[in-house]
Amino acid sequence: MISAASDQPAFSDDLDDVPRVALKILVAGGFGVGKTTLVGSVSEIRPLRTEETLTDVSVGVDDIRGVEGKSTTTVAMDFGRLTFPDGVRLYLFGTPGQERFWFMWDEIAYGAVGAIVLADTRRLTSSFASIDYFERRGMPFVVAVNCFDGARRYSVETIREALDVDPGVPVMLCDARRRESVKEVLVALVEHAIRVSELEEQRR
Repeated sequence: MISAASDQPAFSDDLDDVPRVALKILVAGGFGVGKTTLVGSVSEIRPLRTEETLTDVSVGVDDIRGVEGKSTTTVAMDFGRLTFPDGVRLYLFGTPGQERFWFMWDEIAYGAVGAIVLADTRRLTSSFASIDYFERRGMPFVVAVNCFDGARRYSVETIREALDVDPGVPVMLCDARRRESVKEVLVALVEHAIRVSELEEQRR
C-alpha cells in the first residue's frame, strides 16, 4: 500500500530532490469537471496552468450546459507534481476537456502509466470520451466522481453501471478541492496500474 506524505517542500534544484521513481499521470474528463482544481489542490509546487477566458467565439462550439458559470478553460494542459515519502514522484498532466482540443491528447498521453477520469454526476456523458480513449489504448485508469456541492449523490455501484466500465476499473468518489481526497485517488490509480502491469507480465 502506498501512502502519501502530508506535506512536501516546494521545487528544489538540489540533487537530493531526484526521485527514486518518476511516474506520469494524466487527469482527463469533460469540460468543467474540475481537472484544474484537482491538479492545483494536490501539487506540491505552484501548478502550471494554461487557462484562457471564455469568449463569444466559443458559443456554439463548447458545450457549457451544467457549467454556465465557468468563465475560463484550459487550452493546453495543467501540470503539477506530488512526491511520496518512499521516493515515488507523480507528475500530473491535466488534459483540455473540450472536443476541439482532443487532437493534443496523444502527445500529452505519451509515456503516461495511467489516468484519472474525473466525472460529474450532473453530466456523466461528458466523461465517455475519456473512458473510450483509455480503454482503446489499454491504459490503466480510475474513475473519480467529483462531488460538487448541491449535486445529487449516487452510489459507486450506480455510477459504475451508468458508465459501463470494466469491473476491474476502480470507481470512487472524491472532492477535487481537498488534497487528501485527491491523494487517495492517486494512490488507487498507482496501485491499479501496478496490478495491471503484473497481470500483463503473467500473460507473457
